[in-house]
Amino acid sequence: MKLIITNIICDFRSQLGPVFTIVAAGRWMTFVTEPEDITTFFQSPNLDFQKAVQDPVSHTASVSTESFFQHHTKIHDTIKGRLAPANLHSFCSNLWGEFKQQLEQLEHHGKDDLNTLVRRCMFAAVVNNLFGAENVPTDKDRIQEFSDIFVKYDADFEYGSQLPPFFLREWAESKKWLLSLFSRSIANMERKETESQTLLQSLTKMVDRPHAPNYALLMLWASQANAVPMSFWVLAMILSNEDVHAAVKKEVQDNLGSPGDEPITEEDLKKLPLLKRCIMETIRLRSPGVITRAVDKPLRIRKYIVPKGHLLMMSPYWAHRNPNFFPEPDKFLPDRWLDADLEKNLFLDGFVGFGGGRYQCPGRWFALMEMQMLLAMMIQMFDFKLLGEVPKESPLHVVGTQQPVGPCPVEWTKI
Repeated sequence: MKLIITNIICDFRSQLGPVFTIVAAGRWMTFVTEPEDITTFFQSPNLDFQKAVQDPVSHTASVSTESFFQHHTKIHDTIKGRLAPANLHSFCSNLWGEFKQQLEQLEHHGKDDLNTLVRRCMFAAVVNNLFGAENVPTDKDRIQEFSDIFVKYDADFEYGSQLPPFFLREWAESKKWLLSLFSRSIANMERKETESQTLLQSLTKMVDRPHAPNYALLMLWASQANAVPMSFWVLAMILSNEDVHAAVKKEVQDNLGSPGDEPITEEDLKKLPLLKRCIMETIRLRSPGVITRAVDKPLRIRKYIVPKGHLLMMSPYWAHRNPNFFPEPDKFLPDRWLDADLEKNLFLDGFVGFGGGRYQCPGRWFALMEMQMLLAMMIQMFDFKLLGEVPKESPLHVVGTQQPVGPCPVEWTKI
């Protein structure tokens, strides 16, 4: 679908120019494609992120309009603060322990689908870290059901954001199951007194109590729906590029040594700049097909006035293939990121993988840290070998990180 979107944008742009409007499903959508207009997309006070996403949030998590507008900004800012670079150290040790526990459960030698393997290692670890292991069913006997139901919810999340639930009965059942889970989890959490303050506990205290399970569901989706498939794509791209794989493996071995009982720290991760560049390059290549803003007041873009009520659309997938910013844009070239200062969290010009403006992704620094840590530990602990070609992206979605269209078989041996 992202390729289809890119081709559609390219075709319309060649026929109509850098700003064009289409009508789909009764909605007027104006696309912008030039860098200066993308800046307007993120910075104009005439555009509203919340009004663009409120209806999809209502459909996917049953959050009322009143509750959403009352709490969204506070939730965003709290998550942004809790997961800011200055606070990541407080998550590192626990996250390392959770990843270590999951990785040590893998067989000495095995074969599996790489995407499934990454999810197996990441899902419970991240949920435990953000929600608290005592608050969610991530023990060995229940984690598979929890993960499988989330996968069903995530698979049709985009369709669920637009269609009535009777068209998506299996998806609606997965949503119901997850909401019921969080209702029980939050009720049990409230009966306990704990000194630790998980992100789930912080979230529950700042929203209206009836909607607490609904916001917990959104937080679950936000923490998993992009980080898991993106981690898969990073590892798949590393493994499919022999020279990159050898260099990343050497970097990990030289700086982390053999697996041990000492947690990996933020300072350790800073010694793995090539792995960080691989992550950034993969995010560039696998960014969302489209993101949107609601036009709240008439907006001038070039010689056009975009009326109130339109949706203004921008494609990170398209923007990241601008050869003026990214020469040879379709190639996986991690070293292009040598021109960025990633240690200071400064990205390349033209990169919009985490959105922009007031409501830029609040968990981006945590996501980068967790992906780098997991991938470093996997490469440190195992030798991996692809058993086939890396699959293409799924054609079914334009929102969020794409799942692969098919399996990616991999073999591993514990070092």
